[in-house]
Amino acid sequence: MYLQYFNMNEKPFELLPDTQFFYDSDSYQEALNVLLVAIRTGEGFVKVTGEVGTGKTMLCRKLLNSLGENYVTAYIPSPFLTPIQLRMALADEIGVEYHQGPQSDITDFRLIKDIIAGLIEYNQQGKQVIVCLDEVQAMNFNTLEELRLLSNIETESNKLLQIVMFGQPELDERLKQKSLRQLKQRISFSYQLKPVAKKNISSYVNHRLHVAGYQGGELFSPWAMAKIHKSSKGVPRRINTLCNKALILAFGKGNTNVSYWHVKQAIADDDDSLPNYYRRYVALSFVSIGILMLSFLVVTQ
Repeated sequence: MYLQYFNMNEKPFELLPDTQFFYDSDSYQEALNVLLVAIRTGEGFVKVTGEVGTGKTMLCRKLLNSLGENYVTAYIPSPFLTPIQLRMALADEIGVEYHQGPQSDITDFRLIKDIIAGLIEYNQQGKQVIVCLDEVQAMNFNTLEELRLLSNIETESNKLLQIVMFGQPELDERLKQKSLRQLKQRISFSYQLKPVAKKNISSYVNHRLHVAGYQGGELFSPWAMAKIHKSSKGVPRRINTLCNKALILAFGKGNTNVSYWHVKQAIADDDDSLPNYYRRYVALSFVSIGILMLSFLVVTQ
């Protein structure tokens, strides 16, 4: 792979929510600060929205890792849950044991009773329970209503359960529906995650390179950076994809820097609007590079 060629320890542009690569600038650090303030002030409902690929899951993981030992955290990634499945997922995540009937039947009443008992016990220990839910825009109405009901669990002085919702912009549209007005009224903090600004594209890319172990000079040319931002529109997932492909192309051609033309070819590999003959040319380029990479690995072993 190109890791050895560019003296890196790991892949810098993996599409995984690895929090060591969290980019603490602009919208991302601001979003994290908003979430931490909302949680530490005891707000019951918080909402974060952002377009596909803007790093909502990364932000969620960073938030969970930033909370101290006085917090009990739950992460529920799947939105396709029934109300009782949501309660079971919550109980499992925060370590609450719930009672089952003779045929493993679980009643709504008994399950919520066990959850409340667990939350009260955590409260008596001086711990606050935080549940983060991803892709909330895809939840059905009944499950969203269940979220609202769970937020009602409280003592006279504070909430026993704080809820942080992450979703695409469609979530805001859903919350405009009259049937969800009670849930919308419960949301005390909202934040819209923005893409990486053009002025910060170089800082974002270099941050990931340095975390991955790269210690050389500017690996991507200014023209390459500009092309990446123009094509990606600042969306981190798209930036990562283009940077990874551009690095493969630079390695395959024996170049020590990533140029505008490497990025342009990387974009062409993803662009369905280009003529078939050009896409075939790019595909053959990647095949050739793959063969070169295998040869490189054989020689270096």
